[in-house]
Amino acid sequence: MARQAGPKDRLSRREGFDLFGKGAKLTRLTVPPGMHGPKGTRRKSQYNMQLREKQKVKRMYGVMERQFKNYIEKAFKSKGNTGESLLSLLERRLDNVIFRLGFATTRPAARQLVSHKHVLIDGKKVNIPSYSVKVGQTITITKKAQEIPAVRKQLQEDVNLPSWLRRKAIAGNIKKLPTINDIAEPISIQDIVEFYSR
Repeated sequence: MARQAGPKDRLSRREGFDLFGKGAKLTRLTVPPGMHGPKGTRRKSQYNMQLREKQKVKRMYGVMERQFKNYIEKAFKSKGNTGESLLSLLERRLDNVIFRLGFATTRPAARQLVSHKHVLIDGKKVNIPSYSVKVGQTITITKKAQEIPAVRKQLQEDVNLPSWLRRKAIAGNIKKLPTINDIAEPISIQDIVEFYSR
């Protein structure tokens, strides 16, 4: 199972956006990575902006290049708006749903919960972070996971749930498919679609 390894601060600094939800732990967000700092203020090309947006979204959801390309191909084949289909596929990933339901503080933490078999879908253990959750399926976490201090603390906090999700105690489900308006992060999905349309 491929995942992003290595220093994560520099990836966030490259995009100028907190990709992994580190918050206060993240340092020098406004300074790009590299030994010599910013190399002037050249005007970004259209290609560069589209590439940066694609890399930002890919890293934010913890998806590798080949998997992201597969999501794009599915989105192009689906009926309706391509950008909305792509976001729906990414948002319905199991690790992202766990994060959005407030069972974990970050997507990498949610991914670890899933990988360690702490997540149940309709009563069955699922340990695949990329599992696509369907509308109406019930997502819960195991009793063992509820004893983890970080998870216990997270369960006690109030979570601002997106409109497409519903949660009651340790159980949640998808009410409807997510749309572009339901995404809190600043994402220019049109740039990604144009990048792969070339």
